[in-house]
Amino acid sequence: MYSSERQDEIAHIIDLEGRVTVAELARKFAVTEDCIRKDLRQLVAKGRCRKVYGGATRVEGEVNRNVAERVDTLRPEKQAIAEKAMGLICPRQTIYLDFSSINILLGEMIAASRMSLTIVSNSVDVMRAACRGGSVRAFCPGGTYSVEYNGFVGPLAAHALDAYRFDAAFMGAVGVDAQDGDVLTLDLDDVPAKQAAIERASQCVLLCGTDKLRRSGTYRYATLDDFDIAICDEDRPGAVASLRNAGVTVL
Repeated sequence: MYSSERQDEIAHIIDLEGRVTVAELARKFAVTEDCIRKDLRQLVAKGRCRKVYGGATRVEGEVNRNVAERVDTLRPEKQAIAEKAMGLICPRQTIYLDFSSINILLGEMIAASRMSLTIVSNSVDVMRAACRGGSVRAFCPGGTYSVEYNGFVGPLAAHALDAYRFDAAFMGAVGVDAQDGDVLTLDLDDVPAKQAAIERASQCVLLCGTDKLRRSGTYRYATLDDFDIAICDEDRPGAVASLRNAGVTVL
């Protein structure tokens, strides 16, 4: 794997997890910690993350050095996407919320709305956010637990969705190739549940910040033809036009 590819994957993991340690990343990519520190220095220089010393990781009470966390400069854009997604949700629906930092924000909005909904998600972070309001029936189907995603992936996670039918599925992506129509993720284990959710949804919504249109991923889990709506943060004429040309309604 080239260093640029590894750095893109590291940035994606930080975006999902919020914080990661050098040791965790070194184990995942089977490289030295010095190699990971070099990757992080380059990501910091690009403004894609920040380094924290002596900071707490996601596990409460555990403290590690060399912690990297995301610089969430895109939060206003993500907030805008989540607000548009919230406008598509009606009381008493059953919805699927995929792994996505935007879906965590959407979960917070659902909790604040006190709307009566049934929510299914493989993401522990999304479930935690959505359940704070007390009016949501929440189901986490299970599967193989992924520390990176803080949720459940793999064939068992997909099989656990067989019993559900969703009014809408709100799906994330690490990258979108609007020209070829590929919607991408970085992990093969992430593919089965994503595909299962799409197959069982009456309406499929792609949460697609325009930054995703400039990224690539390793595995295709869907094509733009699988989506009814794509929600973007801003109308960059070239980027959004490419989605519309693919036949997707863009909000």
